[in-house]
Amino acid sequence: MSNRSGRDPLGLRRAMSDRLLQALIAAMALLACLGFAAARGVDALGERWRLGAEAAVTIQVPDPTRTRIALALGVLATLPEVADANPVDPERLAELLRPWLGEQPNLTLPGVIEVQLRNLDADVALIGDRVAEAVPGAVTEAHGLWVGRLAALAAAVQGVAYAALLLVGLIAVAVVAVATRAALAARQESVAVLHQLGATDREIAGRFARRAMVLAVCGGVVGVVVAVPAFFLLARLAQPFGAEVTAESLAGLPWGSLPWRDIATVPLIAGAIGWVTAQSVVRVWLARMP
Repeated sequence: MSNRSGRDPLGLRRAMSDRLLQALIAAMALLACLGFAAARGVDALGERWRLGAEAAVTIQVPDPTRTRIALALGVLATLPEVADANPVDPERLAELLRPWLGEQPNLTLPGVIEVQLRNLDADVALIGDRVAEAVPGAVTEAHGLWVGRLAALAAAVQGVAYAALLLVGLIAVAVVAVATRAALAARQESVAVLHQLGATDREIAGRFARRAMVLAVCGGVVGVVVAVPAFFLLARLAQPFGAEVTAESLAGLPWGSLPWRDIATVPLIAGAIGWVTAQSVVRVWLARMP
């Protein structure tokens, strides 16, 4: 008993509850892991949107006869900048426009050709000029406006994810600070005795900081471990409804796209928060002692 009390003279194992603090830090760590994954996922999705939209060009052909559509496709086939070109089915086009135009049986729609560029540096204006020379009246439209909007949307969502990470960090600081203050209040007399016996502020604060750091790291590890099945559940929900879970489907989940390096740092960040916060709280409290 004396040996144990020598290692823990302030009784912090009882004063700073391991279950409550670890559970709260684990919850914060889980939210942090989800925040990191959300930020990385939004970034990857925004990049995919950007590349897909920038590489897509639409060509509208008025009076869409077979000859005019064939002429446009023939010109596009000769251009090295074009990777693929396909006419949009008129029925599909009418179906897409029906929510805005309604039923218009006498409305003549232009022919639409979807073009995929081979690279993003291709001159869309030059492609449009070449098609317009062969097919008068053809209009070529790039998707630069939509690319900007998609990029802005992705940046906004990513900013929200990072703001959520910051909020989680601040809540973790508050949790450790409250736990440290409660431990100080419970061991106020013991701290005062040690201080009168010559223990420095650094030594006393170090004991609280080590206890808080250990609990925070353990809670962070628990949160990371819980995050793995949470990632699996979210990825499973993203699959088609009713799809059978097989080894192939599990292997096909985007595990490699998750920010594992960031997730691995969560327990270390939790430990640093526990150490710094406990040190600060105890030193301020000691400085106010009479």
